[in-house]
Amino acid sequence: MIKKGIILAGGLGTRMSPITKAVNKQLLPIYDKPLIFYPLSILMLAKIKDILIIVNKGQINQFRKILTNGKKLGINIQYKEQNAPNGLPEAFIIGEKFIGKEGVALILGDNFFYAQSLTKTLQNARKLNLGAKVFLHPVKNPKLYGIATIKNKKITYLKEKPTITKSNLAVTGLYFFDKHVVNFSKNLKPSKRKELEIIDLLNKYKKKNKLSFEFLGRGGAWLDAGSIDDYYDATSFVSAIE
Repeated sequence: MIKKGIILAGGLGTRMSPITKAVNKQLLPIYDKPLIFYPLSILMLAKIKDILIIVNKGQINQFRKILTNGKKLGINIQYKEQNAPNGLPEAFIIGEKFIGKEGVALILGDNFFYAQSLTKTLQNARKLNLGAKVFLHPVKNPKLYGIATIKNKKITYLKEKPTITKSNLAVTGLYFFDKHVVNFSKNLKPSKRKELEIIDLLNKYKKKNKLSFEFLGRGGAWLDAGSIDDYYDATSFVSAIE
């Protein structure tokens, strides 16, 4: 049973420059709330109450002004700084003491999720004891995402931003990992981009036949609000729903 979660809210926000030069993109509004509220709500729907938010160096106070320590929300929020965006798996290395010897969920601070029965799906995923679980969602342009190929209800292949692929199933920014995730992350080697890659981490679990997946499900929507177009799509979507 996973009881802890990490929100990775660092990054330079280069795709949204210049508005992100002064403000972390996760603090920009999606309709009437800061973007960070939406990934936080996903962890809360999964009944995860111990949460670590990883932010850029010097930005902790900005997040504390909005979220404080989480007690008013019935949760416990801690903060850590990331010196530079060195890849998603670095979140587990930074959060090693927070994670301890338990499993952990990771959600990206600029990801927006919506689906029918999402609460039930999240709480089932939280029951993970061994291995890793990802959430998949079809996309129109697979070249922009980490893509999973599925056969016989198993992930058979994972590729980051493939130039050619028969699959359109993107690996979204929501992951559930067992207690081995810290050690696996420490043993990763930087890619050509000089970052630790989440696909490489997932492939370690796949090789051990310990990688499973869920679809967002009926009425599912997933937006990586890290670009201007997707950011405004998310705002329009939330405005329409509310």
